[in-house]
This record gives sequence, C-alpha cells and structure tokens, in this order.
Amino acid sequence: MRVCGLMSGTSLDGLDIAIVDFSKTNGDLQYELKHFVTIPYDNELKLKLHELMDPNVSIQKVSSMNMYLGELYASYIKEALVDSEIEYDSIDLISSHGQTIWHEPFVNKNEKYARPNTLQIGDIAVLAEKAKIPVIGDFRTRDMAAGGQGAPLVPFADYYLFQHERQGRILVNIGGIANITVVPHKTSSKNVIAYDTGPGNMIIDYFVSKYTNGQQSFDRDGNLAKLGVVHSEFLEYLMNNQYFELSAPKSTGRELFGQAYSECIWSVGDQYNLTPLDKISTVTMFTAKTLANEIVRLIEPYEVKEVFISGGGVHNSTLLNYLIELLPDTIRMEETDVLGIQHDAKEAFVFALLGFLGFNKIPNSLPSSTGANRQTVMGKIAW
Repeated sequence: MRVCGLMSGTSLDGLDIAIVDFSKTNGDLQYELKHFVTIPYDNELKLKLHELMDPNVSIQKVSSMNMYLGELYASYIKEALVDSEIEYDSIDLISSHGQTIWHEPFVNKNEKYARPNTLQIGDIAVLAEKAKIPVIGDFRTRDMAAGGQGAPLVPFADYYLFQHERQGRILVNIGGIANITVVPHKTSSKNVIAYDTGPGNMIIDYFVSKYTNGQQSFDRDGNLAKLGVVHSEFLEYLMNNQYFELSAPKSTGRELFGQAYSECIWSVGDQYNLTPLDKISTVTMFTAKTLANEIVRLIEPYEVKEVFISGGGVHNSTLLNYLIELLPDTIRMEETDVLGIQHDAKEAFVFALLGFLGFNKIPNSLPSSTGANRQTVMGKIAW
C-alpha cells in the first residue's frame, strides 16, 4: 500500500510530505520511504495561521481556514510529485496530521463543560474531495476519548520500528516543541515512556524573528546563538517553570510556550541587561538543558546507550553542541538517518505509518506515552 503522509508542525514552516510503501511479509511490516519534500508556507499564510493561535480569534476564521487547508494540502501533494518518479495515481491513501491550532490536555475538572481537547485543521473531507484519494486524519481525538492526552503520537512508531535487542534507546524530535521516546531493549521489563520535554525551536524562532525584525524566521545553523553568551541567571529563571516538575506522560504546545510566553521572557531578558544575541544563546541552551535533564535521568534505569535526533532542530548545530556538552561521554548521539528514516522526514513518515495501520483497523496508539486507558485505532476516514 502506498501512503502519502502529511505533517505540519507547531513551527508553521510548511507541509512535510512523505510517500511510503508498506507491506507485510509473514506478519512483519516492511516499509520504504520513496519520496520526501517540504513545501514551505508563504509569509502571508504563516501570519494567518499564527493569528489562529489566539484564543480570542473568531470561529469563522478557524472554520474557513479548516476548509482552505484541505484544498491547499491537495494541491501541495501534486506539486510535491512534479520532480519525482512517483505517479499521482499510485497513491492509495493520504494520512494527514493536520495543523494543530489548539491542544489542551489539562482542564479545570470543576467546570461542567470542560473536557481535555485538541483541534487540528485541514478538513479531511475537503482533502479527499480535491485529491480524489481516501484520507485518514484527526488521530488525536480518539486517544483523548480513551482518557489520553492525544500526544505524543510519534513514540508508537519509535517502539514499533526501532526497539533494540540489547540496549535502551532514546529518540528525540526537536520541532517547535521537543519530545522524547524512551524505548527499553527487548529483554527489559520496563514500558516505553514518551512525553514533551518542553520548548524545541519555538522560542528560539520567536527571538530570532524579533531580533531581525522578521527578516529571519529561524536561527540557521545556530549562527546567531553562537555569537551570544549563555546567561546563567536568565537560564535559571527559565528552568523554574512548573511544566518541568510534572510527571510523564505530559504534553505541551503554543498554549504554554508560544508567543505570549516568548514576549514575556524577552522582556525578562531586558531586566538582566542582555543583548539580543545573549538572549538567543540562552534560550537555545534552555531547549538543550530541558532535553538533557530528562535524558540523563533515564539513562541508568533504561540502560540507554544511544540517542537519535530528528526534526528541524537537527539543523541548529549550536543547539546540538550544547546538548552533546550536557550528555555523558558514554552516550552515542546520531541523526535518525542511520535508522533508515531521514531526520526531516520522520514525522511525516510516522503519520503515513499511523494512517496505514488505522486504515487497516490495526491498533496504532501507545497508551504508555499518552496516558490513555487502553490502546485504540486512531483516525477518521473520508472516502
């Protein structure tokens, strides 16, 4: 079965498109990533999507963008195949994560109508109509209905595909938010755990955009952070956030570490008389330290020897150097490319996998990472 996986993350950079062939031989899943491309969003669309992150935005804007993204995704798939050897008609299924504009796993239990909730837009019925291909999407709500947080979902694939015979592994994805999956070796009695460790590129991107007056949307290769100095007191202030005290499973997003938070801590940096470059360097270390703290804590109990990195953060060498400095020398750190999954393609690949399994009525959730009461088959289908 040929599946087109679509992923648009919290960084709002663009749409990741992965074409993956799946088959089963003697019960074992076989897969091959045939094509991957990212189609960037233009600045106008990025601005419109950022506007939707405001809790006070009008329902009309949310609803209209939901339909528009369904159309846009269909056109992007065709555009992605122009320079490839993939025939459009060879695609059997589209599996779309959608664009998260709201994710609220924790609510006030005393409010009668409050429920844990999440919203990904990019309507799958519109996408199916325009693409003329069946679509599976809206994965997270089923896990929430089963008592989970609807996130993180990538750990299912980490466990399903990358468990090692003799040693524990940690797989890290650094997108807008950073998350880890801790996969015990096959003879271990421990369960997989996975959760969001905190901010990934999100705050860094905001600081870079503010410093450059919007001329740069991210810190290419960590060049700006490299020019600054990490300020220990500012870093200590950043680390003093209640999210880091929560027990796993836990998940987060723009609601906690988005624009409002970034604006606040930019001003806090002014109180320490920091230069913009020092601020960028410090929030880069903030991401590295929140990741490293969790990895170090889990090395011994899970017998971890290897850490594999994916996501946009891979392109920030200063961030990766900070992370390496904070980890013990006994840990080998590599990109997921060595596992056969291109680091930029991983999340789109994962949603292709989740879609393939869900479409075939095979359970595709991991309750130990989301906190759900049971495993479910996630995804709604539009024919």
